[in-house]
Amino acid sequence: MGQRLDEAARLSYDEAVLPGAPTPGPRAGARLSRAFTRRWLALGSLLTPPVAWLVVIYIGSLLALVAVAFFRLDGRTQRPTTSPTLDNLRQAFTVGTYLRVVGQSVLAAVAVTLLSAMIAVPVTFCVARILPRWMRRGVVVAFLLPLWAGYLVKAYAWKAMLRQGSKFGVDKAGGFLESTFGWSPGFGWLAVILSLTYLWLPYMLLPVYTGMERLPNSLIEASGDLGAKPWRTFRDVALPVLLPSIAAGSIFTFSLSLGDYIIPAVVTERKVLMIGNLVERTLLAPNQPLAAAFTLWPLLIIVAYLLAMRAAGAFENV
Repeated sequence: MGQRLDEAARLSYDEAVLPGAPTPGPRAGARLSRAFTRRWLALGSLLTPPVAWLVVIYIGSLLALVAVAFFRLDGRTQRPTTSPTLDNLRQAFTVGTYLRVVGQSVLAAVAVTLLSAMIAVPVTFCVARILPRWMRRGVVVAFLLPLWAGYLVKAYAWKAMLRQGSKFGVDKAGGFLESTFGWSPGFGWLAVILSLTYLWLPYMLLPVYTGMERLPNSLIEASGDLGAKPWRTFRDVALPVLLPSIAAGSIFTFSLSLGDYIIPAVVTERKVLMIGNLVERTLLAPNQPLAAAFTLWPLLIIVAYLLAMRAAGAFENV
């Protein structure tokens, strides 16, 4: 009896280890689970739906908008026709009045970006290098507090602060700046730049703060040991390391400022025009093909700016 059991055990063992012996395959569920452990398949299944939605809705609508710029406007119905034309592009890219608005918009966006960087660098240096570690997280949260308020609330708050009183002080009272400091820039380009800087400053603070934390202390100490003064240490040691972070923050401040049209309409009482205001007024005319041609300006400017920031290494710090 024992001999038969040993022989049966030996035969079953030989069947299990022989190269040609059939082995049961994994179940379909196990194979699917194993496939999704691969990084490319898991990432593709996660990103495909939102990317497809972005391509269809955002990119598709953007292409449709750009396409409208190449068709004539029906003067009777005030709607685009099917007749192709380049007249809308000619007006948008050659008329002096429109070019002046584009130039003013770019200068305002550049001014907002520079002012944001000038504020962000010393503030983040103080937080990352001077404040104790236990206070830094609370200060970083304070950076984000302006984003918690509504956009229009902040716009009208700045309008109230920038308001100027009458020359004789009897018709109406001035805003916070005039009543506190005795001076206010009023409703003009300076008001637009200050308001936009306040709105988009957090988008500059966070990347610069991240870059400031990555700045090695050994570089600062070595520069001081070699006899460099603080300004030269900042210029020759810290600033080259921070430039990619500043460039990353400038992508947000520049693009958001260039496309803004609500702040100029609120804090200047429509005395200042930017590209967005030009598009808005043209749509209300109504002249949709010409408005679509105007939208090509910010698209081209942003693409050129992104290419420049890519060369500066900004995308590694976004």
